[in-house]
Amino acid sequence: MAGSGPEDWYYVGVDVGTASVRAALVTREGQVKTTAEEPVTIWEPQSGHYVQSSTDIWSKCCSTIQRVTQGVSRSQVRGMGFDATCSLVVLDKNFQPVAVNKDGEAERNVVMWMDHRAADQAARITATGHKVLRRVGGVMSPEMQPPKLLWLKENLRETCWRDAAHFLDLPDFLSWKATGSLARSLCTLVCKWTYCPAEKWDASFWTAIGLEDLLENNHSKIGWVTCCPGSPVGEGLTQDAAADLGLDLGTAVGASLIDAHAGGLGVIGADVSGSSLPCKNLPITSRMAMICGTSTCHMAMSQGPLYVSGVWGPYLSAMVPEMWLNEGGQSATGRLIDHVVKGHAAFHQLQEQAVKSGENVYSYLNRHLFSMSKDPRTPLDLLASSLHVWPDFHGNRSPLADPTLRGMVIGVSLSRSLDDLALLYLATMQALALGTRHILEIMTLAGHDITTLFLCGGLSKNPLYVQIHANVTGLPVVLPAQTEAVLVGAAVLGACASRDYSSIQEAMEKMAKVGKVVQPDRELQSFYRKKHSVFLRLHVHQREYIDLMNA
Repeated sequence: MAGSGPEDWYYVGVDVGTASVRAALVTREGQVKTTAEEPVTIWEPQSGHYVQSSTDIWSKCCSTIQRVTQGVSRSQVRGMGFDATCSLVVLDKNFQPVAVNKDGEAERNVVMWMDHRAADQAARITATGHKVLRRVGGVMSPEMQPPKLLWLKENLRETCWRDAAHFLDLPDFLSWKATGSLARSLCTLVCKWTYCPAEKWDASFWTAIGLEDLLENNHSKIGWVTCCPGSPVGEGLTQDAAADLGLDLGTAVGASLIDAHAGGLGVIGADVSGSSLPCKNLPITSRMAMICGTSTCHMAMSQGPLYVSGVWGPYLSAMVPEMWLNEGGQSATGRLIDHVVKGHAAFHQLQEQAVKSGENVYSYLNRHLFSMSKDPRTPLDLLASSLHVWPDFHGNRSPLADPTLRGMVIGVSLSRSLDDLALLYLATMQALALGTRHILEIMTLAGHDITTLFLCGGLSKNPLYVQIHANVTGLPVVLPAQTEAVLVGAAVLGACASRDYSSIQEAMEKMAKVGKVVQPDRELQSFYRKKHSVFLRLHVHQREYIDLMNA
């Protein structure tokens, strides 16, 4: 009989990324059976303001889940989990959307993670020097929720702020929509709202930054019930949600995760016992998960709290229960590469050549770089010896935690050729990898001991990006057997909520699988040591120039 045993069980993972909703049907062993994807709309009503619609996002969740569960019995779907970007959703007392911009479009009720409108509010919060800031590397980021909330109060007091009854992180909105429960995941509250599991909400912080009204009614607007990622939320799917999704009433729903953290679950806990990796006989704290997409997050865990300047955390139980998490990051990676490539004068020529060859533009660029190396024995990395990029076109998230920093390119010629585009593409990827090395160095100084990188996300599918990260950091890079590791991580939440696995740790080990391992080219150590020195000086020079102009 179908659905009678574990071999017939499935879990649904849903990933709400920056520009799309993706869903997957995943087996108990972590194999992705089917996937579906739908785009979501992004509006930019003002420069630097990025907004979305929670109604649109939920609609796309419904359609993708329906598509991936076609052909299996409802009883075979044992549980589901959501992950999403750390965007801010605003609802009124009747749980209807509230506009987050001056245009008054109620359906546009989500302030996106990459919306930097609250940069001034973030700087003022940092200036308070409040003790909770120690848990976010000492600097409040405009990508976190307190500055966004303060912006809404200061700029939309008579509309959004007056009408809002519920402020939710997007992952918590999705679990509420599915279950009717307003319980918030510790992942979102701890990572983006300054919540501490041991101390709860710090009333002195909210008062100090001018948001004391959020303390009213037992913090009802920002949450008072919390749960660990993967724990069951409410009684599972409500009748309305079950009808929307085409699943059974009461299907288990796991407490949600921020999208990067789901990627962490999908890769970092994989069983490496049969490998020769340096982390083989070491605890999971020797691994770093990198979730590489529009932006990149660098996740590392520890048994006790480690405070790292400019790096978010330490966060208790934000990804794996009872373990501390530090989270570094780069605000623009995939988005930066797209910006650099598509903005170059030779981009249309690149497109034409890629179409002729039947490749995407990045596969073609990678092959073109190999052809530019006159000696096939010479690593193509050396082609960018005199071209250097500082990659913070959208500010620095870690480890400098300075959203005002901007990009730099040194060594540009008058050339408008395809070769010139390929070199700039190469130098940009090297800069991103050097940014990862910078984060690793700061985390090592604070007590982390990382021996192996585990990559997932869109950029991990680019073999040149992966190899350059191995070469620059000197560490082996592990790629997941399932390329959709973020969706596997979301499915892990459903597997835990269904009680089919006893813990997140057990589910990670059984459902995450090692795929390809990429080793660093040791002969490039000297080259990248020099390149790293140049990289660090670029930042120093930029600040010197700012000081000169402000003098």
